[in-house]
Amino acid sequence: MPEYNRFWPRCRLLVTGGAGFVGSRVVEKLRQRQCGEIFVPRSKDYDLRIREHVEALFERTRPNIVIHLAATVGGIGGNQKNPARFFFDNAIMGIQLLDCASRFQIDKFVCIGTVCSYPKFTLVPFKEEHIWDGYPEETNAPYGLAKKMLLVQAHAYRQQYGLNAIYLIPTNLYGPGDNFDPEMSHVIPALIRKCVEARMLGDDRIVAWGSGNASREFLYVEDAAEGILLGSEFYNQPQPINLGSGKEITIRELASLIASGAGFEGTIHWDTSRPDGQPRRCLNTTRARQEFGFEAKTDLRDGLIETIDWYQRSIEARSPISAHGVSL
Repeated sequence: MPEYNRFWPRCRLLVTGGAGFVGSRVVEKLRQRQCGEIFVPRSKDYDLRIREHVEALFERTRPNIVIHLAATVGGIGGNQKNPARFFFDNAIMGIQLLDCASRFQIDKFVCIGTVCSYPKFTLVPFKEEHIWDGYPEETNAPYGLAKKMLLVQAHAYRQQYGLNAIYLIPTNLYGPGDNFDPEMSHVIPALIRKCVEARMLGDDRIVAWGSGNASREFLYVEDAAEGILLGSEFYNQPQPINLGSGKEITIRELASLIASGAGFEGTIHWDTSRPDGQPRRCLNTTRARQEFGFEAKTDLRDGLIETIDWYQRSIEARSPISAHGVSL
């Protein structure tokens, strides 16, 4: 593959969600690659759900590449409480951005999808061609389907307008700077918060959602950002591409790793009245490796330690913690 510094200095890049968990890493790596110009819209200035704001953003920035990372996201609890919001926000932002990208004749649109778009029951590891084989898991179906429709739109706009739109599907992400809010967090930050707070408060028991038997695959945020930029630079085909580690772990095993890393020596009670979500989740990552040489580099244990350490430092810098629980 050619050196990336021959590509990025010529680019004017619009990165939606560029101040967020993944987006901030993408922007940092773009700066390391000496990207020509990078525009990161803030929601207080541009509400991507409003057509006039999206048009004004394109008029002002005139990008030749868009990486669309802005999203309304959350764990199982967040999805259950906000299905309409998760559907509308994610669908309308992507629909309008793709349409404006076509009207302004940009060179490339990089759409970030979600593993939640895969059917609830899918052959493991998930291959990209299986994404249409069934309905997503119910707890996050509105979010998953909203994102999935952007793949349909990308194909349609490529066919009718010649828009070079690619679609990347990252698996569950984690890392320092993740969302640890008890109402909206995903499983890793939720378990980290519970274990760290229980240890600091002297509690000998935490409660986790579900049976612990469901499995997930996790990708460290720095690896995800690298995969997104490799795809942005080298991939130009309509077929979606998985970004993941290709390694599966049960939630019960994950909880044990986190408890050990956080120094929590108490017991974990599994609340089976709460949903497990999708039974299994693990991606086939062959296509990403073949098409643009992406392979995850961060071992899960190492990534968890980095994330736990970051969270402990962040709460030490704040006022004393509260004892309220954290949902998965």
